[in-house]
Amino acid sequence: MANKIRVLVAKPGLDGHDRGAKVVASAFRDAGMEVVYTGLHQTPEMIVEAAIQEDVDVVGVSILSGAHMVLFPKILNLLKEQDAGDKLIIGGGIIPEDDMAELKKMGVTEIFGPGTTTETIVNYVKNAVASRRE
Repeated sequence: MANKIRVLVAKPGLDGHDRGAKVVASAFRDAGMEVVYTGLHQTPEMIVEAAIQEDVDVVGVSILSGAHMVLFPKILNLLKEQDAGDKLIIGGGIIPEDDMAELKKMGVTEIFGPGTTTETIVNYVKNAVASRRE
């Protein structure tokens, strides 16, 4: 792959648990991807602004707070409003299966729950970005 995959890893809302997001960000980096980690307590607006400024291929959002049905749609809508709706949007965290299905209908590409290996997440991103670049 000629161009490195650029991934933004974001932690929106008031949730202060970022260990999982940091582990996944490290796995992306170790796999040769360029990673932008936004840190804790990001608003959807901050996440979208960073995604556009950094020209990322993937926006990875980690949510453990239960606000996924508010935060993901807001991020998706802001990306579309900024003509950046082509980015791969993935999520992780504690999200019920029914909500996962609904979020995928809205445009979240994939959601990874607790226990998903970093290898699975990295491989998914590599394959999904490669197929979009073809």
